[in-house]
Amino acid sequence: MFKKHCVSAWEGNSETVKSNGCNIDSFDGAEEDWRKNSSLPLRTWPQDVGIIAMEVYFPAQFVDQAELEDFDGVSKGKYTIGLGQTRMGFCSDCEDINSLCLTALTQLMEKTGIDYTSIGRLEVGTETLVDKSKSVKSFLMTAFAASGNSDVEGVDSTNACYGGTAALFNAVNWVESSAWDGRYAVVVAGDIAVYASGAARPTSGAGAIAMLVGPNAPLVLDRGVRSSHMNHSYDFYKPVMSSEYPIVDGKLSIRCYFAALDSCYKTYLSKARKHLDEEVKSLADFKAVLFHTPYCKLVQKSFARLAYNDFRCLSPEAAAALHPSLTAFRDLPLEDTYFNRDIEQAFMASSEEAFLTQTKPSLLLATEVGNMYTPSLYGALASFLAGYSADPDSLVGSRLCLFSYGSGLASTMYSIVIKSGLAQQRLGADVRLPSSNGQAGWSLSQLVSSLSDLQQRLASRQKVPPQIYSDIMKLRESTHHLAPYKPVGCTSSLLPGTWYLTYIDDLHRRQYERVPRSASSSAGAGATATRAAADITGAETAAKIPKCIETNVFGVTQALTTEISEANATAKVASEAPISALTQASAAVVAAAVRT
Repeated sequence: MFKKHCVSAWEGNSETVKSNGCNIDSFDGAEEDWRKNSSLPLRTWPQDVGIIAMEVYFPAQFVDQAELEDFDGVSKGKYTIGLGQTRMGFCSDCEDINSLCLTALTQLMEKTGIDYTSIGRLEVGTETLVDKSKSVKSFLMTAFAASGNSDVEGVDSTNACYGGTAALFNAVNWVESSAWDGRYAVVVAGDIAVYASGAARPTSGAGAIAMLVGPNAPLVLDRGVRSSHMNHSYDFYKPVMSSEYPIVDGKLSIRCYFAALDSCYKTYLSKARKHLDEEVKSLADFKAVLFHTPYCKLVQKSFARLAYNDFRCLSPEAAAALHPSLTAFRDLPLEDTYFNRDIEQAFMASSEEAFLTQTKPSLLLATEVGNMYTPSLYGALASFLAGYSADPDSLVGSRLCLFSYGSGLASTMYSIVIKSGLAQQRLGADVRLPSSNGQAGWSLSQLVSSLSDLQQRLASRQKVPPQIYSDIMKLRESTHHLAPYKPVGCTSSLLPGTWYLTYIDDLHRRQYERVPRSASSSAGAGATATRAAADITGAETAAKIPKCIETNVFGVTQALTTEISEANATAKVASEAPISALTQASAAVVAAAVRT
C-alpha cells in the first residue's frame, strides 16, 4: 500500500536518501526502511485529497427551449429532443464572469464557515475573458481583503471548457506537493456561454461552481490514473476579441470530442490496471460516468461510445454473442466510426438502461441551465450527488468516472472514490473547517445535504419569453467591452447573495455590489459594498421580474442597439480596433437608457 498511496516527500536529494540506506527504487518495505535508516523526517502525502465542499451558482432567469423552438421557427423537438435540452439559463448585462465567480466563492466560504486566512491557493478556470491581462483570480482577491490574507497562490487556467479541470488538478497537485503549507485550496470554474443567433444558440448557458479542496475529503481523486489527450484543432475558438461569440465547426467539434473520449478511456483503463487496487475494466465498474456536457444528447451518444469501446475489447466469441449483427464493425479503425449511424443506434439502445442509471441523473443542471462551459462537468457531479440526499452513505466506496473536454483541444479522464470524509480533521496549526455539530471537518453527508436544494432553486427561477431573451442577447452584444458603461439590467431579479456589475469606467475598471443575503446580514466576509435596498425574498423576486424586465431594461434595447450599430458603421470599428470611438458615439444613448 505504501507503493501506491504513501510515496514519501523528503528534504534533500536522492543521493543523500540512498546513502542513508533507503532504497527509493523499490518501495517494498520503504516506509520501515526510512524510519530505521534515515535521519531525515518522513513526510507522506496528505491522505484522501479531493473535493470537500461545493457551491453551485446559476442565473435567476431562463428561457424555455420549447418556446424558443417556436420563436426561432424550427421544427418542434429540434432543441428539446434533438439536443436534449429543456431550459437555458442566461445573464443580463448586470452579470459578468467576475460577478458569477465572486458569488460562487463567497457563498462557498459562508456555507462552510471557513475563514479566508485558511485558504492558501485559489484557482480559477474560465474562458470568459473581460481582460486579456488581469486574471479573474486577481479580482476575487477582493474577497480576501478584510482578512488581510494576500498569501494565496494560483491564477486562471484557460482552454475552452477544460479550464475548470486544469484548475482542480492544480489545486490537488499543490496539496500533494512539498509546497503545501497545510491550508485549503479553492477552485472556481465559471463561464457565460453565448452564441450568435442561429443553430448553436440553444446550447448556451451560464453559471459558476466553487469547490473546496484538501485532504480527508469525501470526494477523493484517484492517483496515477489521470489520462489526457491533447491535440491541435480549430473546432471551437474565439479569435475575435471584441465579441463574446465563438467560431464553431460543429461536425469537427463532435469528431474531436469522440476522438478524445476514445483516447482517454483507453489510457485510463491501462493505467487503472497498474495503479488501482480494485479491478476497473469496463463501464460496469463505475457507479456513475460523468461528462462535460455541451448538450445532453451528445452525452448519451458518448456513453454509448464507451460501451462500443468495451465491446471492442471483448473476445471475438463474446462480441458475437453480445452483438452478432455488429461483429463486422468490431475491428474498424475508431476514426471511421464517429458518424456511423448503425453503431451509434445499436449501442445507444443496448446501453440505455446503464445510461439511465449511471449518467442520466447527472444531467439535471445541464438540462435546466444549459452548457456552463468550465463548470459543466462539475455541474454533472453536483447533480449526481444531489440525487442521493436521502441516503448519501450508500455512495461510500463508489467510484465515479469523469471526462473533461475543452475544444482546441484538451481533455482528461479521471476517477473519484467516494468516502465518508472525516468528522474531525486538523490542518496545520490553526486551520479548521467548521461543521454543523461544531467539530472540524466536512463529511459526505454534509456535502450532499448542501446540494439537496438544487431542484428547489431551479424551480424558483423566473421564465422569460424568447423575445425578451433575444433582446438581452442584443443588449449584451451591443455593449460588449463598452466603456464607460452602466448596466441597465434590473437587479431586483437577482437572488439574495448575488454579486452584480454596477459600472465600468472609461478605463474599463469594473465596480460591483451585492444583493444582501438577508434583511439582518451584511454582504458577508470580504464584501466591499452592498446594495442599499430591502432584502428580496424568492416570492417577491418572482413577482417583480416581468415588470422590471419590461420597464427598466428592454424597452430601451432596440434604441440602444440601433445607435451602437450605427456607431459601429460610422466608425468602421474592426474586430481589433480600439473601443473609444464606439464609446463616444453611444455614450448619449447609454446614459438615456440608464435614466430610463
